Amino acid sequence: MVAVVPTFRPESGELNSLVASLQAQGISVLVTDDASPCTSDPALREVESLGVNVVRHSHNRGIARGLNDGLAFAVARGATWLLTVDQDSSLPPGYVAALLAAASDRVGVIGAEIISDASGDVRYPTTQSDGHLATEEVFQTGSLWSVAALTAIGGFDESLGIDAVDAAACLRLRERGFIVALAPGVRLEHRVGAARQVTLLGRTVLATGHSPERRTTMVRNRLRLAPAEFRQSPKHAFRTLRRVGVNAVLGATVEENRWAKTKGTIKGLWPRRSR
Repeated sequence: MVAVVPTFRPESGELNSLVASLQAQGISVLVTDDASPCTSDPALREVESLGVNVVRHSHNRGIARGLNDGLAFAVARGATWLLTVDQDSSLPPGYVAALLAAASDRVGVIGAEIISDASGDVRYPTTQSDGHLATEEVFQTGSLWSVAALTAIGGFDESLGIDAVDAAACLRLRERGFIVALAPGVRLEHRVGAARQVTLLGRTVLATGHSPERRTTMVRNRLRLAPAEFRQSPKHAFRTLRRVGVNAVLGATVEENRWAKTKGTIKGLWPRRSR
């Protein structure tokens, strides 16, 4: 098994702590940096001194490229599983072993059942599939991907840049008959934007706090995936678009910088112009 940590403007202590926790679980680590400025040089040199492989890109292209760097690293090492981890995630001892306990030949990716954020716990909708606790998509951070399954779908879609990259990969895995599995009871500590929980029409929902620019790409990429999602799982497609709509409403009503976020959401309704 190997792990990839895509970075941008990494904080030294946070990154070193994450890498140390992975190495303590016997995992070879690749750090792939998405064109951070020179102010990040000390942090990247420091993590490299820990025996970590570091790839530095000169142009910013989004997280998907970094994840594909990890896939290439896994293939070159002959690894069966690839762990993908954001630089601001935290993995407790035994985390990876708990994910592996849910592995099988039919599984394309395994995620934690619970994502724990400062705003509270995030849980996926679940079903049972061939003895596995399953869902339709997982956050890429803290998830364990079958190298064979990822290779079969051509890796991560770099044209998406940063948003819905994990959703697109999970969709293609499901289309190929792979299970998107969850490790029962396993918890991942991760920051979801500048998230906080709010009450909307009597229900507790997550206000993500994402920037106007992120809202543009989030809406655009989700709409791009929607036709294939409806063909594969209409229920999940509807649930996803509902979540996008709720996020747009919260950005326009309860978050700061509301007008800019509203414009960002509206901009995402149109495909990106070709250059």
